[in-house]
Amino acid sequence: MSLDPELSTTLDALAAARVLVVGDIMLDRFVYGTVERISPEGPVPVLRVEREEVSLGGAGNVLRSLRALGCGAAVAGVVGDDGAGRELRRLVAEAGASEDFLVSLAERPTTIKERHVAGARQLLRADRETGRPLPEKAATALREAARGALADFDALVLSDYGKGALSPDLLAALIEAARTAGRPVVVDPRGRDYGVYRGASVATPNRRELEAAAGLPAADDAEVAAACRELMERCGLGAVLATRSEKGMTLVASDGAVTHLPATAREVYDVTGAGDTVVAVLGAALAAGRPLAEAAQLANAAAGLAVGKLGTAAVSRTELQQALYAAPLLAAETKIVDLASLEAQARRWRDRGLSIGFTNGCFDLLHPGHLSLLRQARGACDRLVVALNSDASVRRLKGGPRPLQDEAARAAVLAALGEVDRVVVFAGDTPIDLIRRLRPEVLVKGADYEIAQVVGADYVQGYGGRVLLAELLPGYSTTETVKRI
Repeated sequence: MSLDPELSTTLDALAAARVLVVGDIMLDRFVYGTVERISPEGPVPVLRVEREEVSLGGAGNVLRSLRALGCGAAVAGVVGDDGAGRELRRLVAEAGASEDFLVSLAERPTTIKERHVAGARQLLRADRETGRPLPEKAATALREAARGALADFDALVLSDYGKGALSPDLLAALIEAARTAGRPVVVDPRGRDYGVYRGASVATPNRRELEAAAGLPAADDAEVAAACRELMERCGLGAVLATRSEKGMTLVASDGAVTHLPATAREVYDVTGAGDTVVAVLGAALAAGRPLAEAAQLANAAAGLAVGKLGTAAVSRTELQQALYAAPLLAAETKIVDLASLEAQARRWRDRGLSIGFTNGCFDLLHPGHLSLLRQARGACDRLVVALNSDASVRRLKGGPRPLQDEAARAAVLAALGEVDRVVVFAGDTPIDLIRRLRPEVLVKGADYEIAQVVGADYVQGYGGRVLLAELLPGYSTTETVKRI
């Protein structure tokens, strides 16, 4: 599934969304520098420190991401009565959220993750934390703070980093309260027992977490979908959105529908906090009343932006808006393929029971007649392949100054059309070799041809395929347009 630019209307709706985040809040500290030598004291690099930064981490980073999207948001969690805890409170206030739902504990240190970074590479991470369950008094205070706040928010995000804030009892109480109030619940899970999240609307494990929790392999699309279904059935989850790094995401909805979302990242610098971005966008979209499938598409796009940043990075609404507008252009690039890639894709389509249509031409100046032919062709098949004459081929066929646009430009314009699924450039005078390699179910040409004149018609009909002569719109011709110019 490609991103729909109309999702920008969904993105606009996020400004009215209000999301409560409950979970393990922590302080992310980054120490940046350069490495120019190895220590004489041991085989370790010496980091020459140039700057340090702190930011909200864990549940705090979900809050930060929500605020960057323009959402109303608050975070409930536990901090130590220490310097790091006071710094966390300051950062929450700077994010424009209330500190009222943060519970302080003198006997429990604030969780700190400190990363030492040279260039774009992490050298070391040092964690200061405890995973002990909260004392009963603190757990009660956190539960009451969260439950009391829930009425003022449209969705609940549970950010579980396994640091002890979200006990099974607290999870059960919060999920039940949210369900009673009609609020969707998004869970960023940890551990192997997802039964503690029973009743949640959607959980977002990564691939390794999915395998561990389901007890099943999750290497390919089919295995991931099966593992998601196992978790849903066994643990009472409404849906699962599995994040799969470079393979994108897989959404298995409550009705069993499976959607594979391809990765959108152009470059990956740092995966720190990408999962926080996913649950933030997912929670915000659901809070705005949008369908889960739309919410997953937005979350996938946001994750692609997050991993292109260094450190615990939030994705702004403006950045996500720009990604939505750019998506059709990026998708069009992937439609232009060589013959080997086309054959491999055709096998995958046929494995799914999809029929393939084929048409060809120069498509020098795209006009309404071309669009009509392509729409008719796409309507006769499940997937449409357009074979495009190369520049040299066009010159031999048309002569003179043709083509007016080179093959790269012509291919890009065709690939940007929704009716076209793949574009392949061929150098011959006819596409017969392509037709024999692809063996399309439907061969399409304009009605200015007779079937006997269509290259490959007898071959396609010989194995049971059909030939479609598309009706032509009168008055449209590239040659006539060139003459008028």
